Amino acid sequence: MITLKDIRYVRLGTNDMDSAVKFATRILGLELDVQDRQAAYLRSDQRDHTLVYLNAPADDHTVGFELESLQQLDSAAAELERAEIPVHLGTASECEQRRVKAFVSFEGPSGGRIDLVAQPWHSGRPYNQSRLAGITGFSHVGLYTNAPARDQQFWTTTCSARVSDWIGEAPLLRIDEVHHKIALFPGARQGVQHINHQVEGIDDIMRSYYFLREQGVHIRFGPGRHPTSGAMFLYFEGPDGMTYEYSTGVRLIKDEAGYRPRQFPSRPTSFCMWGSKPDIPEFKT
Repeated sequence: MITLKDIRYVRLGTNDMDSAVKFATRILGLELDVQDRQAAYLRSDQRDHTLVYLNAPADDHTVGFELESLQQLDSAAAELERAEIPVHLGTASECEQRRVKAFVSFEGPSGGRIDLVAQPWHSGRPYNQSRLAGITGFSHVGLYTNAPARDQQFWTTTCSARVSDWIGEAPLLRIDEVHHKIALFPGARQGVQHINHQVEGIDDIMRSYYFLREQGVHIRFGPGRHPTSGAMFLYFEGPDGMTYEYSTGVRLIKDEAGYRPRQFPSRPTSFCMWGSKPDIPEFKT
């Protein structure tokens, strides 16, 4: 089994690099670290980077997960090959681009690229918010799935994820104490469905709600509260149609042996206990 230590980054193609960077800094609140003609690296915490925009097609999505060591990375590559999943070993140039010591890459079970990385660069300096959004860090992703049970099997048997809850067919998966770091939502597309950043508290959610409305950003869901994770949330639309989320107060599952996942029905109250209705196709029931 491949033991996932943490989620590390998302890499997204964009049709308009300047607009994407402007959104990430002026609207989302990330810090721009480095930008060149090919990529822009953005920070949301003390990690070297957590979001990269690439001059690439907008459906070019990669999610990176950190492993504990180079030895575990070698073992992971071997395990993927035993499962007949083609693996790409990152070249020196590609490792430099991802700012890691080493990585392997493969296509996820429903499409989109997955990187497994070892010894990612660390910034060694605080994250400086480009606006006072209250962001404390990059936390999780939603991924599209065309076969939820199959993809759940991959993430929980080939990899070390555990099911925290289901909403209909959609599993919410944890890789540490946080209720979920991966959420699998049935949909016709491939790759990343949404990107989550944690914020300090509900005041940050509400301040951003009014700020985003003033800026003409499309609010896609919320403010609300998830009955699954307990997190208070706000979803909104970013460049190339990507959905971004702020949330706070996510549940921690500390009793690993005693916890049992719960089945929530596929209906609006399973996504928001306050009554907000989503303008997100994968959340509509």
